[in-house]
Amino acid sequence: MKEKQAKKMNDRSNVKEPRPRILLVDDDTDLLSLLSIRLNGAGYEVCVAESGEEAMAIFSLFRPHLILTDLRMEGMDGLALFDTIREINSSVPVIILTAHGSIPDAVAATKRGIFSFLTKPLNSKALLRDIEKALDFCGLRGETKDGEGEWRRDVITRCPLVEDLLSKAYLAAQSGSSILLRGESGTGKEVFARAIHLASVRAKQPFVAVNCGAIPDSLLESELFGHAKGSFTGALHNYPGLFKSAHGGTLFLDEIADMPTQLQVKLLRVLQEKQIRPVGSTAPIHVDVRIISATHRNIEKEIEAGSFREDLYYRLNVVSLNLPGLSQRREDIPLLANHFLQELDKKTGKHVTSFSPEAMEILLHAPWPGNIRQLLNVVEQAVALSTTPVISVDLVNNALEQNSEKIPTFSEARKKFEQEYLVRLLKITNGKVTHAARLAGRNRTEFYKLLNRHHIVPSLFKNQEDGAAIKGSESLREESANF
Repeated sequence: MKEKQAKKMNDRSNVKEPRPRILLVDDDTDLLSLLSIRLNGAGYEVCVAESGEEAMAIFSLFRPHLILTDLRMEGMDGLALFDTIREINSSVPVIILTAHGSIPDAVAATKRGIFSFLTKPLNSKALLRDIEKALDFCGLRGETKDGEGEWRRDVITRCPLVEDLLSKAYLAAQSGSSILLRGESGTGKEVFARAIHLASVRAKQPFVAVNCGAIPDSLLESELFGHAKGSFTGALHNYPGLFKSAHGGTLFLDEIADMPTQLQVKLLRVLQEKQIRPVGSTAPIHVDVRIISATHRNIEKEIEAGSFREDLYYRLNVVSLNLPGLSQRREDIPLLANHFLQELDKKTGKHVTSFSPEAMEILLHAPWPGNIRQLLNVVEQAVALSTTPVISVDLVNNALEQNSEKIPTFSEARKKFEQEYLVRLLKITNGKVTHAARLAGRNRTEFYKLLNRHHIVPSLFKNQEDGAAIKGSESLREESANF
């Protein structure tokens, strides 16, 4: 039975199996065989383990939708197995079976989060009923209805951390609530957002993504809410805006913490009233949009600094999901690297097919400050420079050296420029905000907001050498034209 089970688990990588998966754990081999036959006959895909330790070894490969386990087993018992599973994936329901059932045991088990507690000898109808309830309650019945894994097809993983996150993402997708994705740059937040969209009832409607930090503040309102013809210089036509384009579907607001404060107020009003008003128009337009937002910054600190509205934060952060960095999911590095290799092979036609064992070892132990985006850059460079079908360790080392300094995103580069520019202005003007604002071409109020955003205190720049006020002022006037 174990050989057949292993073959089925290996075959699953090539076949989309729509049946819900149950991991059955019991040290009674006769009961395992009997329950396996019954559950297979009821339409479930079953994998068996004769101990809690074996179940843990199988868990990440089989990715069960539900665990059915005996309570009393040698070594790791059912409750210990449950506790261990919860640390890896808290979304998988667990049903406990025991011949030693009692009301206190059942109460204690359900308080800990176990879905149900059934006594032996088992009532088949009660068992199937509880399995159905568990799958429906956790939203997992729907996950297998239209072909397992279609919604998450772009998320390449075998990491338990990411599997847990995907389980939560699927549940959140069904709720329709606003979702905030957190994580370092390059961790795949847009890929996750698209997966959530595909798992939701809005899957057949548009998915529209915008990076709030990549669009100038003066244009972002028009980009989101649209504008009327003639509303400003260059507005030659009516523009519907991204909210209107995403009507019925999902709008992904990446780097939401970079949105200017005055626009945050308007976004909050749109979320409350479900209406937009294009720039230059007086007529409101109804929109039905699900919002998924993302940031790599600590929004709580931004709220404390006054650069992000707390009321908007609570609107966006109904469900929060934290994406792990690549260094936290190293088991995914070979999967991702080979996936990128296959995609690049299709694109370039160079037929670079694999990594040498030494090259893969280097990839596995690299720090990856740029996460998945950096891994893609490294693989792409190695493929471009490879003269053989196998990528060598030297190619990987050279690519890692050139990618060792993390390439900043547009918003990160802009933030750094703003900080350096403001500091330079205040040094030249000896901390005189009015003079500095005039050089920057901004009014005093806007200039103070910029200083607060970057936590710059003007008084620290007073009593500088007066000679510095003249030197460099002309170049600053030129820079401010693009600021």
